[in-house]
Amino acid sequence: MITCHFLGYTYVNFEQSADAEQEATEAVTEMNSRIVATKPLYVALAQRKEEYQAHLTNQYMQRMASVRAVPNPVINPYRPASFRDHVKLMEERKLLQSFLAKSQKGLPPRKMKDSYIEVLLPLGTEPELREKYLTVQNTVRFGRILEDLDSLGVLICYMHNKIHSAKMSPLSIVTALVDKIDLCKKSLSPEQDIKFSGHVSWVGKTSMEVKMRMFQLHGDEFSPVLDATFVMVAHDSENKGPAFVNPLIPEGPEEEELFRQGELNKGRRIAFSSMSLLKMAPSAEERTTIHEMFLSTLDPKTISFQSRVLPPNAVWMENSKLKSLEVCHPQERNIFNRIFGGFLMRKAYELAWATACSFGGSRPFVVAVDDIMFQKPVEVGSLLFLSSQVCFTQNNYIQVRVHSEVASLQNREHMTTNVFHFTFMSEKEVPLVFPRTYGESMLYLDGQRHFNSMSVPVTLKKDYVVAP
Repeated sequence: MITCHFLGYTYVNFEQSADAEQEATEAVTEMNSRIVATKPLYVALAQRKEEYQAHLTNQYMQRMASVRAVPNPVINPYRPASFRDHVKLMEERKLLQSFLAKSQKGLPPRKMKDSYIEVLLPLGTEPELREKYLTVQNTVRFGRILEDLDSLGVLICYMHNKIHSAKMSPLSIVTALVDKIDLCKKSLSPEQDIKFSGHVSWVGKTSMEVKMRMFQLHGDEFSPVLDATFVMVAHDSENKGPAFVNPLIPEGPEEEELFRQGELNKGRRIAFSSMSLLKMAPSAEERTTIHEMFLSTLDPKTISFQSRVLPPNAVWMENSKLKSLEVCHPQERNIFNRIFGGFLMRKAYELAWATACSFGGSRPFVVAVDDIMFQKPVEVGSLLFLSSQVCFTQNNYIQVRVHSEVASLQNREHMTTNVFHFTFMSEKEVPLVFPRTYGESMLYLDGQRHFNSMSVPVTLKKDYVVAP
């Protein structure tokens, strides 16, 4: 018997004999008629051991997509039914503290292939599932894909840190940062299967970088659609403090290059943060850009800095805003009574898409997502305020920034939880966006920086595959 606690499945091996296949078939038929804990028991016949992982992960992805399962499948594949269940589960997780390592040296090293996983999203064969991913333009909802990437990234990290002696993982894996998502296709067909793959590519002491790729079936082959890089962090069993993760040992020159790239990504993020416009003044070139834009908005008929007019084919930045409000219901919670990061990304993306659509006057296509930092968790019951605006444009491209903040029902204090950056491409050339205030000028420069970083993405090599 092989038990896979991280997905909630068990395999039973039958001894090789002339009647083994018939015995297995009869056992499957009998078990499929039973109910366990008010839920139907699903049993399938797997023929070969090498099919185990593909079978398990395909079942997980179907459940994740159709039930919106929590992105914490190792801990519990279902949400607590009530607050009482939540309290009970937290008491159970306190007992897992003994499985946590005191230092990283006490954990066995892992290889990239140990966390490698492939999952299938069967849009082509599951009409009910397809309905949840369908847009009015007959394409695939990218917001749903963001939710799936978030869930898959967490699952990959649990695979990397799996403890065979524990029924539940003592770790609480959460998404810390969406470093980069680069797309190489405008839109996806809702009638063709989608395949995800990914693995841990770099490990620190308590953090992990995850590389993920997405493909869609075209004919008999899966074609690449996007590359994604997420950074995940490990907390203890009660999600109160950091926890050590298994070290990673790269094998071969290509894996060593991936690991080295992970180190470079970490350094790049630190450097980008240190140069933030919230900490340092703009560069000389950036100051010149802002001053020239300011001069181009002065009314030539007056000699005054107060009289401002828009140049041709331009829009004031303040007129490119859209806002939304979400009440954070328990439906989107995890076992810690907090809202899924994937849900937040989906809502932010949908507002950003609407902003780009309204601004450009035509259908926009997302081409890049980067630098989504999860600064503060969102509690169930919070009011989630999303504010989106265009902060930079160039030719057909629109850079949209979404600011997310929460307020509890007990007080009116607002706290920032996330800042999202999306790059869209419009079907036609879009107007220029002009800042009117100094604060908007900083938003413009920040948007320009994120847009320029898109031209040199740090992504997984197209021809590189980690064998399962």
